Amino acid sequence: MTPIQPALDGTIPTPKTTAAARRAEDYDTWLAEVWPVYAAIAATDRTWTFAEIADEHRLPEPPDSHMWGRLATRLKEDGYTRTAGWTTSPRPSVHHSGVRTWRGTAAARREQAA
Repeated sequence: MTPIQPALDGTIPTPKTTAAARRAEDYDTWLAEVWPVYAAIAATDRTWTFAEIADEHRLPEPPDSHMWGRLATRLKEDGYTRTAGWTTSPRPSVHHSGVRTWRGTAAARREQAA
């Protein structure tokens, strides 16, 4: 159990839910929340990682961590993204392991991705 420091007036503060602590109930609910964010990022000229965008936009974690790969595959298959290279993950939980970097496609920038 994590100790909670009371405020100076003696009240106990309400615990904050961080983005990392938020977890979607099911795949469809999670996808409905994260898809528009990644589609919008794909419409830019930016190179990015999935974790980087999730942290910036405070997106919830999927019900299963393997669903990040499923999202990456769907965005690529639907013509929104393409692989750009490799970098190390910014998340300490994966110990800076190698992750793909992504870029949006010309179709995504024209909003013609299928």
